[in-house]
Amino acid sequence: KEQLDSGVVLFLGNTESPVNYPANPYPFRQDSTFLYFWGLDIANAAALIDLDENLELMFLPDPGPDEIIWSGPGPTPDSLAASSGARPAGSFEQLHSLMDRAMRQNRRVHFLPQYRPENILRIASLLNISWEQINEKASLDLIRTVVSLRSIKDVQEVQEIEKALEITRAMHVRAMDLSQPGLTERDLVGAMFAIASSMGAPNMAFPPILTTQGQILHNPHHGNELQSGDLVINDSGAEAPSHYAADITRTFPVSGRFSQQQREIYAIVLRAVEKGIEAVRPGLAYRDIHFDVSRELVEGLSSLGLMKGDTESAVSAGAHALFFPCGLGHMLGLDAHDMEDLGEAHVGYTQDIQRSPQFGANRLRLAKELHPGYVLTVEPGLYFNPLLIDRWEAQGKCREFIDYRALDRYRQFGGVRIEEDVLVEEEGSRVLGKPLATSISDVEELTSERRERP
Repeated sequence: KEQLDSGVVLFLGNTESPVNYPANPYPFRQDSTFLYFWGLDIANAAALIDLDENLELMFLPDPGPDEIIWSGPGPTPDSLAASSGARPAGSFEQLHSLMDRAMRQNRRVHFLPQYRPENILRIASLLNISWEQINEKASLDLIRTVVSLRSIKDVQEVQEIEKALEITRAMHVRAMDLSQPGLTERDLVGAMFAIASSMGAPNMAFPPILTTQGQILHNPHHGNELQSGDLVINDSGAEAPSHYAADITRTFPVSGRFSQQQREIYAIVLRAVEKGIEAVRPGLAYRDIHFDVSRELVEGLSSLGLMKGDTESAVSAGAHALFFPCGLGHMLGLDAHDMEDLGEAHVGYTQDIQRSPQFGANRLRLAKELHPGYVLTVEPGLYFNPLLIDRWEAQGKCREFIDYRALDRYRQFGGVRIEEDVLVEEEGSRVLGKPLATSISDVEELTSERRERP
């Protein structure tokens, strides 16, 4: 209220969304901004802040007999509104009349961009504007205000992220422990879901990326059979019951032992993630850390004869992006990619720090200056995508920095990624959660435990 001048601020919670017929909805997930300000994990809720009259109003569905029969009794709308700190103001129909009055008075209505079609249509109906214009007319002042507030995590929020990390760590340990030739990726994914469910996680923070095809950054398929000699990338995270998210990645060998080639690439990525974490501190632009880590990756690849020439020139030319075609990390909070629904341009960038057009760097989600209270991921990787290698080689791209002949031995390598969740503190940073194996010896020990037990 202090940051916005006048008008009304509209917050829509999410509705139930059917899978294939109305009585069979997807698992409900509340809008993260609605959760942040109001704390109500219930469908069909809406809230309004009247900046001029200094009112906070909550609009909630009144459960009828059907809801009580099928779902059981629950808190009353009045008690839910009281728990949110708002005044109960009836149902969605009452919100319509209030919005009609505000519009007749030519008052400004602040609302956020919408990502669900149901809420786009609800706002279109409330404000009598075309659904195609909804996100164009979202309040830039409100977006900036919400981003400024949600970006800084307080002690309780960090504790919730660490609860999510406790569940996530157990998921990763189970996947490493279970891994062996002959199983499929889905066997490991299913085991992780079981762990998360047993520990009270309401949802995964995002669909798990668990794959032996590590060169594909977000491979959503889990049908590959695990083979001796394969590397598994496991990029996954659970939500705490509060819905705060975790997001970590580990890479491990199915056989329990890295090959020499795998050890060399893994060691480069491990040095890069350590360098990135060490660099995280207030006042430094994350874009600069991204390029520092990119230079570390180039130095490592040059030591193996895969890259050549001056490191600084190679990174300036974007040659490293053949192996690292993405950004170093992103904000983390109530979303795995925190506040991405509000627009990366507002969350990860500023008017002074704009997105790079260069391949690879253009995928950096967080580039702006870091501040105490930010929670972010540091996740460098090296990826050997044969299709991308073929394309660059055919184009003669960056030949002065890349030895394509030497790359032939790595065409079927896959990829390696290591990811940690990091809190920016007043004097530096802290890796959140209990430690989980990252060194080669620790990963091999953890991955081999099951096969070595009688």
